[in-house]
Amino acid sequence: MSHPYWIGVDLGGTKILSGIFDSNFKLLAKSKQATNSAEGGEAVFGRLIQTVETIIAESKVDPSKIAGMGLAIPGQIVPGGRLVRYAPNLGWRDYDLTQLIPKNWKWPVHIENDVRMGTYGEWALGAAKGAKHVFGVFVGTGVGGGLILDSKLYNGFNGHAGEVGHIIVHWRNGSELEAIAGRRAMMVRAKELLDDAPKRVRKEWKDVDLSAIKSSQLAKYYSKDDPLAVQLVDDAARALGAAIGSVINLLSPEIVVIGGGVAGALGESFRERSWEIAQRYALPRAAENVRCVAAALGDDSGIVGAAVFAKDRTTA
Repeated sequence: MSHPYWIGVDLGGTKILSGIFDSNFKLLAKSKQATNSAEGGEAVFGRLIQTVETIIAESKVDPSKIAGMGLAIPGQIVPGGRLVRYAPNLGWRDYDLTQLIPKNWKWPVHIENDVRMGTYGEWALGAAKGAKHVFGVFVGTGVGGGLILDSKLYNGFNGHAGEVGHIIVHWRNGSELEAIAGRRAMMVRAKELLDDAPKRVRKEWKDVDLSAIKSSQLAKYYSKDDPLAVQLVDDAARALGAAIGSVINLLSPEIVVIGGGVAGALGESFRERSWEIAQRYALPRAAENVRCVAAALGDDSGIVGAAVFAKDRTTA
């Protein structure tokens, strides 16, 4: 097929983002909808289908020229298949997507973990372009990771490699990284801390719905040196840094990419603090010449990665 088009879909815990790209991976159209996972898998996939139909219509691309689609899902995926073993943010367990994919989609659909796709996007066209060994860590609702080793996406034996969010960073009480650095867990902890905080701190947070707080709101409090936000963010950076340092010792990546909604909203100070801590935990000279950079593609890393992944798998 000459001049094919590629679709990338990033199905997240809070939003569905779809994009269609030309053969040079120029973004032609993009569509976003809320996930609303509480309504169930069929409703979620119905909205996903709507976003795909929207970008095809807006781009005026002939569907017969679409060569493939990548679908990024926040969970454990059977390698090369369409079975989602576990997607906690969607409430899916052993969920088969085969019957949900429309019959009129004549193009192949390649499914992978969302953070692996984000890492793939940053490696292919973003902050890690040109690198051979990449560790991507995305801090958002939860914390996920992806690995590019020897210029190939690394899935491991059971297909779950890169799940850095579940690294135990406090062995005595079994705390994993996501329980300290993921936004959802941070807000659970915020409530616990607020219950015992001074009155002036509680007053600042009085009208905030912790269950619905956005990364930008947390960043705003942090920028004002709010003591609760400072404690939450610094603990998150310390835990993230410990995990990054451990990965450097284990796999020796040449570049670490930090992305995700929380990391993006908090900006350079969060990345720099995390990297400072990571270097403390890395073995002597293990972090030498290793770069720690912010994700360059922002919210589009997932759809870019999914689209490029589809192209690489379709044409391989």
